[in-house]
Amino acid sequence: MNLVIIYKGELTEDGIAVICDPRRVAHMRDVLRALSGDQIKVGLLNGRIGAGKILSSTPEKVSLKVEFSSEPPPILPVTLILALPRPKTYGKILQAATAMGVKKFIVINSWKVDKSYWDSPVLSEEETLEQFILGLEQGGDTALPEISFRRRFKPFVEDELPEIIKGRLPLLAHPSAACDCPRNLTEPLVLCIGPEGGFTEYEVTLLEKCGMQPVNIGARILRTEFAVCAILGRLF
Repeated sequence: MNLVIIYKGELTEDGIAVICDPRRVAHMRDVLRALSGDQIKVGLLNGRIGAGKILSSTPEKVSLKVEFSSEPPPILPVTLILALPRPKTYGKILQAATAMGVKKFIVINSWKVDKSYWDSPVLSEEETLEQFILGLEQGGDTALPEISFRRRFKPFVEDELPEIIKGRLPLLAHPSAACDCPRNLTEPLVLCIGPEGGFTEYEVTLLEKCGMQPVNIGARILRTEFAVCAILGRLF
């Protein structure tokens, strides 16, 4: 945790934040080893970043006097379209991509996505928010990403994707693509990453017809959670 997220409901009018969440309280106490009088880095969710001076600390709650003085780091100008990964991987990807600055996720279906994944409790609003918060804390950010889910591949690609990629560079990460993934971009883009094992030939063809440009990052095949970080790091 490189920043403690403060929720608006935890903040009083006189600039005192009272945190009772066990995870954050334990982290401040056991990891940061913050004591009364110490200052730690804090950020208001969807707001500014600043410092918090600990006024009191117990195993149940921490009170801080907070001041927010700076803006969060710049976002990555990317919409990440992701074939739903296995549940354990889902959280890792959300955390890592959020820490890197991704603010828009679209999770889609694919032929190689196991149907049971869609019933996993990790997709709940609560669990997803928790992963976003962990990513924000790691990245020293406060701007909460948005996420949407599309369970029907073809209707999404044919009916929604053309509008999503309009005015943006549309990239499809695909191991057998002939073109290398570009580097150090500044323009807005849409990045589509498939499931473990990749998109099927039919799905790739459909995505290409829509305007997606297949690119590769080399001969090695990476797990999805590593591929997301590797591609984002290369692109930006």
